[in-house]
Amino acid sequence: MLRLIRRYLNAGILANGVVIERDEGTPQGGPLSPLLANVLLDEIDKELERRGHAFVRYADDLNVYVQTQRSGERVMASLRKLFGKLKLRVNETKSKVARATASKFLGFSFWRAKGRIIRRRVAPQAIERMKERVRELTRRSAGRSLPQMCKPLGRYLTGWKAYFRLAQTPGVFDDLDGWVRHRLRAVQLKHWKRGKVIYRELIARGMTDPAARKVAGNGRRWWHNSAMALHIALPNRLFDQLGVPRLVR
Repeated sequence: MLRLIRRYLNAGILANGVVIERDEGTPQGGPLSPLLANVLLDEIDKELERRGHAFVRYADDLNVYVQTQRSGERVMASLRKLFGKLKLRVNETKSKVARATASKFLGFSFWRAKGRIIRRRVAPQAIERMKERVRELTRRSAGRSLPQMCKPLGRYLTGWKAYFRLAQTPGVFDDLDGWVRHRLRAVQLKHWKRGKVIYRELIARGMTDPAARKVAGNGRRWWHNSAMALHIALPNRLFDQLGVPRLVR
């Protein structure tokens, strides 16, 4: 095992087909970092268990749950000492004492439902990252057809949905579903470009003449137009057929 770890540490980095030597650190994204973190931080886990704290840790990402702000400050101070004994430093910019509903862990957070029941949710930062990734995959200037665009988008959303399947926020997933399809409709409108083409395509897809004229007459207001009864011409089942999964289970 030690020989295998050393080979990992001595291995270079492959960048654009060229191997670059490394002087410190572990390969980013590899299995070695969480493995070494588990070996090194086992002492932290044992101490937190001994004190009876509720906590969760993945590699070097650690959340400890206590009853009060004062208890949180005390545990944070003791953790600094424990990490110091292992010659590690707490990242003060990313570490804080806060309510569980205001903190996140691996993209998840908590919210308080009716009856003061605590439930899991996707952290707001994770939702914003997801939207940014969808924007990248559906750039309207990318020069790809809607089916071509939906293939990588479908793969990404399938993985995202599987990762956050433990979240207990169907309303949030429903809103995200609507937002993704709204964006895809806007992309298709931009692909059609001219008002005459937009009108012809909408009529061919079952939209009424007045509604099609209204959309076509608004020219380049892609995002605004994509909300104007376009679900008739570009229904959700179309995106189902193109491989875009629905996030609502």
